Amino acid sequence: MAVAFCLDCGHGIYVGSRPVEGQQVTCSHCGTKLEIISVEPLELDWVYLNPVDVEEEWDWQWREDEDWKEEEREQLTL
Repeated sequence: MAVAFCLDCGHGIYVGSRPVEGQQVTCSHCGTKLEIISVEPLELDWVYLNPVDVEEEWDWQWREDEDWKEEEREQLTL
């Protein structure tokens, strides 16, 4: 019988007798959705439905910087 603890409330969660990596569990106490990321040692992490693509995030920041530069250029020419 494998038991892990909720990352949000600390409540014990029974994950079955043969937990596997990637298995998703829900805390019966607070409803947090967790995923088994390691079975030895047993370790949980929050379930991420939409993982962030690092390149997309970087592109977004770059575009924001470019927009800021354009706004500054417009103010300087006024």
